[in-house]
Amino acid sequence: MTRLRFTLAAAFCLSISPAHAAGLKFLHILGGQDAPSIDAAMWSPCSEAPEDVQIRTLTVPASPDCPIAGESLPLVILSHGYGGWYLGHHDTAEALADSGFVVVAINHPHANYADMSRANGLGVLIGRPVDIKRTIDFMLGDFADSAKIDPQRIGFYGFSQGGYTGLVLAGANPDFSKLPPRCAEPKAVGCAQVNQARPPQRPPLPQTLTHDPRIRAMVVADPLSIVFQTAESIRDVAIPVQLWGSELGGGGGASPEDVATLARVLPKKPDVRIVPNAVHLSFMTPCPKIQMSSEVCIDAPGFDRAAFHREFNAEVVAFFRRNLGE
Repeated sequence: MTRLRFTLAAAFCLSISPAHAAGLKFLHILGGQDAPSIDAAMWSPCSEAPEDVQIRTLTVPASPDCPIAGESLPLVILSHGYGGWYLGHHDTAEALADSGFVVVAINHPHANYADMSRANGLGVLIGRPVDIKRTIDFMLGDFADSAKIDPQRIGFYGFSQGGYTGLVLAGANPDFSKLPPRCAEPKAVGCAQVNQARPPQRPPLPQTLTHDPRIRAMVVADPLSIVFQTAESIRDVAIPVQLWGSELGGGGGASPEDVATLARVLPKKPDVRIVPNAVHLSFMTPCPKIQMSSEVCIDAPGFDRAAFHREFNAEVVAFFRRNLGE
């Protein structure tokens, strides 16, 4: 496993990125009788200069509704963690768009910061990969500029439960029996409420989970990996994987031990990066100063999240370039 060091090589990788300003557009993917609508944010290469766009407490450098610059562009889909949202990794999305990728981050329906009504339980873990598949279907089909996307160059980035989501899409079949019982009840409003009630019976598991062979490479950061601790559960993951882990873990996310086991049992050796002194939430985008006391913004003493993300983003861009083509 590689223990990350800030290097001149990463700085050089950033310096040679094509000079594109990240275009930003908000998308709405219509639902149906059995599928809720999905809200998404899309970043893309853009020939216009960016401006500061205020979105809630965030100031994002972007060119709103800028026409997509380029043809046959690779697509990367982003999946947030528990309670996250589509701007939770916006700096990574911007770095990819500035390097020639179309990037789409979604709010997982009923399991995001604004609506947690179905965020706890097994149902959301089954539904998350479906959300991503529907997003890819939309981007290659009903999306107005679908012709600008190369369907042979699709990647995925996921954090925490988003990392779990990507592994399932890549062919993994999780062992849900490893989940804490209080979180395996699909009708749970929250784990705490279920934990105070009688121990729930585990629901029947689905016969199949949603896999998507259109995804050709993926980056996962501190994925929920307790359900992927055996070679059997992960044997069908054959695409290139860059696996990031925090040295300290915490924050209700993946434990460093579970991430290490996942790295060992993956059938194709992943590109593993362990980040010294990082906690689970250090993979979230650097916080605005007005939010520094928020739990999501607290790092270990001495950890420079902004400096780490500069290297992290460069390495993610380089990985997708290698595996999805220039």
